[in-house]
Amino acid sequence: MMQRDSVTGGKTGAMAYLFSSIPSPSSGTFEVFGLPLHMYGLMIAIGAYVAVAFTTARYKAHGGNPDHVFTVAIWAVPAGILGARMYHVATDWRSFRGDWWRVLRIWEGGLGIWGGVAIGTAVGVIVVKKIGADLPKFLAATAAALPLAQAIGRVGNWWNQELFGLPTTLPWGLQISVANRPAQYADSLTFHPTFLYEALWCLLIVGLVIAAERYFDVFDGRLFALYVALYTFGRYWIERLRVDEASMIGSFRINELVSIVVFVVAVACIVVPTLRARRRAKPPTEHAMGEQPTESGTDQPAESGIEQQLTQAAPQKKRFRRSAKSQPEPPGSGVTEPSIGDQP
Repeated sequence: MMQRDSVTGGKTGAMAYLFSSIPSPSSGTFEVFGLPLHMYGLMIAIGAYVAVAFTTARYKAHGGNPDHVFTVAIWAVPAGILGARMYHVATDWRSFRGDWWRVLRIWEGGLGIWGGVAIGTAVGVIVVKKIGADLPKFLAATAAALPLAQAIGRVGNWWNQELFGLPTTLPWGLQISVANRPAQYADSLTFHPTFLYEALWCLLIVGLVIAAERYFDVFDGRLFALYVALYTFGRYWIERLRVDEASMIGSFRINELVSIVVFVVAVACIVVPTLRARRRAKPPTEHAMGEQPTESGTDQPAESGIEQQLTQAAPQKKRFRRSAKSQPEPPGSGVTEPSIGDQP
């Protein structure tokens, strides 16, 4: 079991932790010209813009048409947001019971990354094929852009004081207001900033994807699978720290189980194509010792030196015989010599 440390104590202890922790904003909404600006939605929008711009640059650098990225984004980005909201509602429907209109209030938070990536990718693949773009290159271009967008989007969770983890005494603990604390940790002052952990992990994924691209000289769908595998690996451990309500299967949160399944699938999508590529890169035929290829492509035992000489000499004998038959016979060659015992 994990260590569930809490931060409690008198005024002295409370003041010490307030000065050695991350503060949370008192509100996630600002008014601009009399209109509410929700910082959560703004972070999502900024992340989407950066992802499109970064994907465009990467796709263009590898010979792709940059206009294709904008065309795909028009469909994939809204589909991804819709899919993310659908996943969240489907896996946490109890929190909407009795107030189903809250499903439409996306700015309050509640976007499931699994639904966003799944639906957004599916719609994106359909559009890519329809416009005739290079799908493997397109997936590779987005492999570093999506985690960057996720890192920016996670800042929106900070504005909403959500997606934090267990109470902690670490100096980077996150201050959470009493109204947003879980009931069982109402007396705790600071918590693990799991949204920050995920944001930093996503930034690391950006670097690892680019490093793998350059080191292994690949730019295809395997980079996208690498991004998914790395994200799910980190997400599983981060998910274990979270204390917000979630649907459970046994002792596991649904997102933990999804992380395991998706991780296995992503690794398979890396290993299988890599093995196939290595087989195609090998010479057509590998010959065992003492064998040499024939014109038909089959391996035959190598002939010894004497056998090779006889094989080469056979056509010469045949040519000599044909040339001898074609020459005119000398005069008298038709008279046969008497053998022993013949009478003249």
